[in-house]
Amino acid sequence: MSKRQSDYLNSLLGPDPGAMEPAAEPVASTPQPAGAGSNPGDASPPLPSARTSPGMTLLARESALARVAAGEVKQVTQLLLNPARVRIWEGNARHQQSLNEASCRDLIDSILAEGGQKVPVVVRRVTDDPEHDYELIAGTRRHWSISWLRANSYPDLQLLAQVHTLDDESAFRLADLENRARKDVSDFERARNYRDALRSYYGDRQVRMAERLNLSKGWLSKMLLVADIPDWAVSAFSGLGDIQLKACYPLAQRIKTLSQSDPAALKRMQKEAARLKQAQHARLADGVPGLTAAEVSDALLKAAQPPSQEQESLFAADSVHGRRALSVLSANRNGATLRIHAGSGASDAELMGLVERALAFLRTQGRGVAE
Repeated sequence: MSKRQSDYLNSLLGPDPGAMEPAAEPVASTPQPAGAGSNPGDASPPLPSARTSPGMTLLARESALARVAAGEVKQVTQLLLNPARVRIWEGNARHQQSLNEASCRDLIDSILAEGGQKVPVVVRRVTDDPEHDYELIAGTRRHWSISWLRANSYPDLQLLAQVHTLDDESAFRLADLENRARKDVSDFERARNYRDALRSYYGDRQVRMAERLNLSKGWLSKMLLVADIPDWAVSAFSGLGDIQLKACYPLAQRIKTLSQSDPAALKRMQKEAARLKQAQHARLADGVPGLTAAEVSDALLKAAQPPSQEQESLFAADSVHGRRALSVLSANRNGATLRIHAGSGASDAELMGLVERALAFLRTQGRGVAE
């Protein structure tokens, strides 16, 4: 985490600097089971050292308790919780359905190797849900991993959590700060999270939101535009993780322009998106890597271009990888002209099958070359 992000996190979770005494001595918090001493006011002051006089110890204890009661010192409570009693806050950007054993394997192995979870999650108390006592603000992978381990041979593991009092806007800023450093949270997931937060917490004022999140106004504007990529275009990508700002911002711009000025071009793009969706499914079934975000974006942008002046193909077929493999350009009494496209990924056997399909098509049209 960069120094700027660290300072931002400290300002978000730390106490009011104006309420702290310069010589305040830090007190380390220790994890404790939920329900046992979870009230910050129940925390005991540090034990006296052998070199501290009884009079000074009593004064120190009274001073510490008075400062806690007055709210001058903000103590952080750490608890060991049953993850089943902790619900996930809906304002978090992470796509929960994408979490599985494979995506969390590194964290699961780390928890086992270290004998438990070392980095606490951040939660807040809830009172409106009889099935849950806390709401998870940051740390969804840790929550999922502990839950998985409890269901798979480690039933005694508990979720290490820090309890904070946060309103929704502060919770959003905290969750966003953590997600910035996570490579498994895509730009698209964050973008849609920003779009929802803009409406919920900032009154649709992008400048205010950028200031609160310490973000560039221009960068935030681009992210919000990517958030508006429609679902039909999203379905053309192999997964949400592929939709990153750099590759997809030009696509988002083009879709926005076409939706306002060229419905016909937008329909061509939608048709291409449907074709790419099928191609992605075919590649997945064959164990072939999906088309990259750049390839999908380029194909959609190309589909929006006006049709070329070239003669349209009489017949066209794609390979199993979703790329154009063969076209019949013309057919007359002198013969037929077929084009085999480079880069389709089709094997020789597949191409021969496509040629047979093309000849069969020409026969149905009364243009068979053998007639």
